[in-house]
Amino acid sequence: LPNFRMVGDNLKDRFDGASRVMVSNSDRNRDNSNILSNSASNSVHGHREGLGRRHRYNFQLKPYNPEHKPPGPKDLVYVEQSPAFCEKNPKVGILGTHGRQCNDTSIGVDGCDLMCCGRGFKTQEVTLIERCACT
Repeated sequence: LPNFRMVGDNLKDRFDGASRVMVSNSDRNRDNSNILSNSASNSVHGHREGLGRRHRYNFQLKPYNPEHKPPGPKDLVYVEQSPAFCEKNPKVGILGTHGRQCNDTSIGVDGCDLMCCGRGFKTQEVTLIERCACT
C-alpha cells in the first residue's frame, strides 16, 4: 500500500483537475442492454470483464465544455457547481463568511484573504487584562 501522504497528494491533484461533465445516454448502450443483463457470473468482476465504462453503467460522461477532452477512468468529475460559500444561503444551510474571525497572517483556509472571498476585512486589536491566581 502507498503511504498516506502519497494517497492524499494524488487525491488533491485529481480534485484540483476535476472536470465538470454531463451525463449522456448513448444509443449504443441501448443496443447492448442484453449484454449487461446476461453477463452475470460468480466472479466479483463479472460485469467488468470485456465491457467498457459506458457499457457497464449505461451512460457516458461528456465534458460540460465541448472544447475539453472526455474524462479518463481515473479522473474526478462533478455534475454541478458547488454552492457559493461566501454568501449566506439559508436554503442550503450556508452561513456565509460575514462576521467570521480569520487569521490575517495565514495563507491557509483560516486566512482572511481566502475566508473573506477577496471582499476585504476589518482588523481589530484587543488587549485583554486578566487577574492571575498566583500563589
